[in-house]
Amino acid sequence: MVLEQKDLSKMLETAIVAARLAGQRAMEEINFIKVSIKNGRELVTQADARCQQIIINRIKETHPDHGFIAEESCEGKILKQPPRGGEQVWWVIDPIDGTNNFAHRLLFFAVSIAIIYDGKPIVGVVFEPATDSMFTAVKGSEAQLNGRRVTASEETMNGFSSIGLDSHFDKGVPGWACEIMQQTKYRNWGSTALQLAYVAKGSLIATIASCPKLWDIAAGVLIAENSGSIVSDWQGKKIFPINLDRYEGQEFQVLAANKKVHAQILALLQSR
Repeated sequence: MVLEQKDLSKMLETAIVAARLAGQRAMEEINFIKVSIKNGRELVTQADARCQQIIINRIKETHPDHGFIAEESCEGKILKQPPRGGEQVWWVIDPIDGTNNFAHRLLFFAVSIAIIYDGKPIVGVVFEPATDSMFTAVKGSEAQLNGRRVTASEETMNGFSSIGLDSHFDKGVPGWACEIMQQTKYRNWGSTALQLAYVAKGSLIATIASCPKLWDIAAGVLIAENSGSIVSDWQGKKIFPINLDRYEGQEFQVLAANKKVHAQILALLQSR
């Protein structure tokens, strides 16, 4: 199967509508949150499953044979529904990226929807409901925010530049993170998808994530790369393609950065 531009445009339109519907539902529920613990280490709210179902229902209206990988399912497992028929297209969904923020009524959260074909993202949408910011990208095209092109910054590492850092350091804060904290205005917003999107629009010079899962990064990686950013793992290798048939929730190590600082940050990651 060959996907044409009209196919990508149709899927992007569906993703935008689905993300907006889910984001609106999340904002409606933020003052009526019921929280539980998933897998003994993650918070989940009633809104996560409801928003995910809104997204899936909307997608199935136009693409009933496509596959799904999504964060929320029964007993803390991932939702995985392989494609039916000849179209090996997967929708990768995080209904609320930043659930811990959402559970505490912090507005730094996003809806992340990606479409993966042949192991690579071809459409990406990250929607920030609190600011009505819709980040989008399609394979081979520019990254956009609310329909206008965005590009990565050209800022270097300095005392005024901002880098997104993860907060998951089980063995203590590593040396490379301390170095970044000393050199820059480091930030952690609790949403990998949002931090990737903010690299794309030039607000962050880079973001570093130590243990995101596919639904956290699939849309944001495409948006960041289409903005002119460089995205790699911590060894400097490409994140995609991946085999979705074999994906069962494995974690990644991700670095997204503008072209001026990617090599410098990568060297820090590999030296500590």
